[in-house]
Amino acid sequence: MNETVGPDDVRTAAAACREALSGLVDLDWSRRAGGLDWSCRQTLEHIPGTQINYASQLALAAKERLPRARGGEDQLTVAELLLTVEVNAAILEHVLRAAPASARAFHAAGMADPSGFAAMGCDEVLIHTSDIAAGFEIDFKPPEDLCGRVLARLFPWAPTDVGHWDALLWANGRKALPGMGRQDENWRWHCAPLSEWDGQVARRT
Repeated sequence: MNETVGPDDVRTAAAACREALSGLVDLDWSRRAGGLDWSCRQTLEHIPGTQINYASQLALAAKERLPRARGGEDQLTVAELLLTVEVNAAILEHVLRAAPASARAFHAAGMADPSGFAAMGCDEVLIHTSDIAAGFEIDFKPPEDLCGRVLARLFPWAPTDVGHWDALLWANGRKALPGMGRQDENWRWHCAPLSEWDGQVARRT
């Protein structure tokens, strides 16, 4: 499996989100998003914030968490929020293209490199789109090859004998797999370069 996740993948994930959810814009978005405590609307508001946050951290090669200026999301329609997912993913894409491969920036899970930020950006979009889809009781199936690359980059310990999307949902604590219990809330990414992985399952402490 190719473990590289890059700028194009971020745009692909955002496009998959908009395609899956654009037909739902006139429904009630106050319903709960899957197993989250957030509503579908709150979950959708969260997604573009992750993209601009990762772009900001990487653009400045930040050594610590930068302040996050947020606000105004509640003034946007659902359709506008879906567009914002793609807009902010495009911003992250351009920052990723400009960053040297050696760039590092702070994330709570580690000092991430560009491929780490790209993979986290994709994971946020794909997993939270799935949460929203579950809230509306529709199926969401993102590109399997993209899921495989994100899985290999962020969760190198994940099982490889099941479909990539199922394994990615498991790694993010969204489902159980045969013979493997569901991950609890302390799951964590490995976003630093894979060369620095110690062979252990990353856990939030």
